[in-house]
Amino acid sequence: MLGDVETRSVSPVFVGRAGELTALAQALAAAAAGEPQALIVGGEAGVGKTRLVEEFTAAARAAGAVVAVGGCVEIGADGLPFAPFSTALRALHRALPAELAAAAAGQEQELARLLPELGDVGHAPSHEDSTARLFELTVRLLERLAAERTVVLVLEDLHWADASTRHLLSYLYRTLGRGRIVVVATYRSDDIHRRHPLRPLLAEMDRLRTVHRVELARFTRAEVHRQLTGILAAEPEPATVDAVYARSDGNAFFVEELITANACGCELSESLRDVLLVRVETLSETAQRVARIVAEGGSTVEYPLLAAVARLPEDDLIEALRAAVGANILLATPDGDGYRFRHSLVREAVSDDLLPGERSRLNRRYAEALEADPGLVRADERATRLASYWYHAHDALKALPAVLLASVEARKRYAYAEQLQLLERAMELWDEVPDEVRDTLRPVDPTESFPSCGCDPWTSPLRHLDLLAEAAVAARLGGERERALKIVKMALRMLEEENDPLRSAWFWTERSRIVSAMGRGDGWAEIATAQELVKGLPPSSVHALVLAIAAGWGMIRRPGPESLAAAERAVEYARLVGDEPIALKARLTRGSLLVAAGDVETGLAEMREVLERSSAVGLMAEALRAHVNLGSCLEDLGRPRDSVEVCEAGIAVAVAHGLRDSEGWVRSNLVDSLVTLGEWQAAREHAEAVLQTTQSAKPRAAAAVRLAQMAVLSGEPAVGRGHLALAREWLGRKDPMAQYTLPMAEVDLLVAAAEGRPADARAVLEAAADDALVTGKHRYVWPLLLAAATAEADAVGLPAAEEGRAGALARISRLVRRVAAPGPVWQAYSLHVSAELARAEKRDDAARWAAVVAAYEPLEAPYPTARVRHRLADALLAEGGRREEAAGLLRSAHATALRLGARPMAEELELLAARARLSLTAPEPEPAGPEPDDDAFGLTPREQDVLGLVAAGRTNRQIAEELFISPKTASVHVSNILAKLGVATRGEAAAMAHRLRLLEPMP
Repeated sequence: MLGDVETRSVSPVFVGRAGELTALAQALAAAAAGEPQALIVGGEAGVGKTRLVEEFTAAARAAGAVVAVGGCVEIGADGLPFAPFSTALRALHRALPAELAAAAAGQEQELARLLPELGDVGHAPSHEDSTARLFELTVRLLERLAAERTVVLVLEDLHWADASTRHLLSYLYRTLGRGRIVVVATYRSDDIHRRHPLRPLLAEMDRLRTVHRVELARFTRAEVHRQLTGILAAEPEPATVDAVYARSDGNAFFVEELITANACGCELSESLRDVLLVRVETLSETAQRVARIVAEGGSTVEYPLLAAVARLPEDDLIEALRAAVGANILLATPDGDGYRFRHSLVREAVSDDLLPGERSRLNRRYAEALEADPGLVRADERATRLASYWYHAHDALKALPAVLLASVEARKRYAYAEQLQLLERAMELWDEVPDEVRDTLRPVDPTESFPSCGCDPWTSPLRHLDLLAEAAVAARLGGERERALKIVKMALRMLEEENDPLRSAWFWTERSRIVSAMGRGDGWAEIATAQELVKGLPPSSVHALVLAIAAGWGMIRRPGPESLAAAERAVEYARLVGDEPIALKARLTRGSLLVAAGDVETGLAEMREVLERSSAVGLMAEALRAHVNLGSCLEDLGRPRDSVEVCEAGIAVAVAHGLRDSEGWVRSNLVDSLVTLGEWQAAREHAEAVLQTTQSAKPRAAAAVRLAQMAVLSGEPAVGRGHLALAREWLGRKDPMAQYTLPMAEVDLLVAAAEGRPADARAVLEAAADDALVTGKHRYVWPLLLAAATAEADAVGLPAAEEGRAGALARISRLVRRVAAPGPVWQAYSLHVSAELARAEKRDDAARWAAVVAAYEPLEAPYPTARVRHRLADALLAEGGRREEAAGLLRSAHATALRLGARPMAEELELLAARARLSLTAPEPEPAGPEPDDDAFGLTPREQDVLGLVAAGRTNRQIAEELFISPKTASVHVSNILAKLGVATRGEAAAMAHRLRLLEPMP
């Protein structure tokens, strides 16, 4: 009877889940139509997630889809980095070998970190972009595979997922944009406690509209009845249904186990855990022993490894496995190479039933077997599993070197979170190992050694500080900056008792990076400390690194002779010790500083050489940094077209290598140059792309500021305020940089001016005055000064703007005298600011504006050129005569304003043309708007008198007294004036009266 029940205990019929299966089927259909689909299936252990996925994948295969399934692997308390993705990609490799090879072409070395079958991972240095690049290439690989066929990717048991797997899945769900692909992930919901690491990922997925959640509930009594009917192949007794339903509470797996236990004639205990062990306890002693060995080996155990650990005659082992499989306790893996428990709940129950000494002994035997024959498991899993087995065997002497080896393997795969866990485990084991044993530790791979901190730890005994150094880097690269900072502080406390300046300097530079990245300071204090520590020491990589970082800090925040000298020495020291990556880093900084110092061609040539060399030796992150810096320098020099060319090439490199974050930096520079060139729509598209795909705060903030600027200039100040708020949130307040604070101040000032808040506009400039004097930041200072001067000129006539005007104009003038204007573009800006100051003081004239127009016209700067043409036309009309020239200027400026979408400027031009009775659409002097005898927009003489008094700041009662009319009549006149001028407030009417010279006769 037992045998009959055991072979039928898995429900032969699929019960319930119609809605959930329909949702999966709809996702498959949508994917087949070319729309990628992402789903997460959750439910408690045993509720039927695996069965639902099996039914879905069977239907998908029947529909012609390629299905790849990968599961998160639990080894003791450790997960294998990227295990489900590696398994699924391996399945795709078997199913579509030629297609996968074509999709991976050119990126085999990187993708081999997930799929070793593609080749050797090589020895690429770790970098902040390394993980993001791997993720981007993985997504692109899947999209290419799913371009012509439907692919179903199933990732099971996310509750066991390692951090790297969770991060990759998050990236996949957020960025998957094309292809006929369905990604389904499952997780055990009852395991997700408040602090479970999967919880943040689930919360993030809930915010994505592209991810569909499917939650499996327990069975109802009717569904349990149907399940029991399928298992028993007969109608169950109502009492049996009631009892099983009550005990299982509708959990599908518990229903199976309870009916099995009942059929066995076993007395049911109150503990469901005991129910799960019923099948195991009915096996022979040998079969039970094999089950216990499999339970401790991990989620899946390969047959050769199991045979080595079990140490049974082959026939006895096979018979034991046959019995366990026949009892539906174990299952053979799909490839037939190993065994796993049919359900993880049973494996957990068997594992929990082991005695502590028994568990340690089994882990030791696994470790010894794997050490004796490394070929028993896959090469990409060997190091991690060996480290786990030795650790859980409680053998520190064996565990420490195994854990260190596993940490190196994790780094090779860019699995920095797992690398950090392993290094922390190594630090835990450190004091348990005698000094003489630690002294024997040597590199397993010299090309992947720990950070040297000034010496090579692999030619001298490995030190605890070396582990801290590697752990700090792993934490930083893995995004755990808080943990990285704690590790660095711990190392620096240890170094207080040692005379080791190079190691100390290295940790201070690391601390500078972390503090700056976290927005907790600018990092200069830490760099200065490092410089003091290396002062007077012989050349070394650490010395060169400190100087290079100091020069880079100065390039961004304080360019000048000191920064240039630091860069020069960094290059020299790096060359002396043969450290080319640091030499290239320092040379790039030197090139930027040379440009800032006025040695333009030498600096640009240096940067181009660094770009070429970095690309040639495969340092793509540094090559992209060269694209960023070179593009920025060209924009500084007023060569936006050249900057666009460099940036577009950089974007192509970043896309080709999957360096999404570097792409964001390059693209944000491209936005700047496109704005300069007047290609605002393209600039908006690139800025939005930065916001959607880039993780780093600074390029996102820069893009948001440009979006804010374009919004204000397009007549949407409220939208601009929103973008500006995002930029401030991303940048934080601990590390203000002029290249970000000055453009934000410019937008703030533009918003205040547009909303008629002159006092606020002046306060913005006053707060930004110190940043405006930073050397080498003229590219950001001149637009700010221009915005301030224009705001003062436009506010002439506003009563609210009179108080404080003289002080504001004096402040702008002082700044103008102290800001450099190198090159034609900034000289044009300087003339423009001076002209606006003259307009604010009512002393501008056509000759002054003609000089500004002449300065701008050779440049590629459509927006400011249109603005000064507007002002020249206004001045010409005010002086009388040259109407034809003024009309041409107005038409040109108006066409530019319309093309850019700069509505406020277009409207001002239309008003001026109407006032002057000039056409904006034809060269003939045809009337445009008011009649020839109406040069005041239909204002009656009395209304013109009232407007003059409004411009002087008079109230309705004061106007009434001065004109001998009633206050009510004065109010009616003011309302008519506002309507005819198309403005909303008295202040706007006053400002327009002055700007359009409505209070003066038109010549």
